[in-house]
Amino acid sequence: MTSIIQGFLALQAIVFAFSAGAHFGIVGNRDDPAAGTAESVITIVLVTGLLLSLVNPATTRTYALAVQGFALLGTLVGFTLVLTVGPTTTFDVTMHSIMLALLVSGLAVTYRAPRDTGHTRTSVPS
Repeated sequence: MTSIIQGFLALQAIVFAFSAGAHFGIVGNRDDPAAGTAESVITIVLVTGLLLSLVNPATTRTYALAVQGFALLGTLVGFTLVLTVGPTTTFDVTMHSIMLALLVSGLAVTYRAPRDTGHTRTSVPS
């Protein structure tokens, strides 16, 4: 299960990095530095969670829930801005829809995973 969760984190980071690159004009021509900055921050958070889970696989679930939750919140804010403030482009609506689907799916898989074993308490004999 750990590798599936880590796979979700990696895929999510790739999608956010692609979108950030597009908003910075590196991939395509979607000049929106503010969106690119927000997506870069989310990419860094997702990659950090992935790296922490690789260092300590027993805590993968905890890290994944935290970073995916952060990413979901940021994506919901971004999607709200796209739909209400604009500019509303097909690219932005498509990318935010993909991001939301990946994050919700990843969170569902992560939430259903067995609890982390890295923080278990051991009882002290009396």
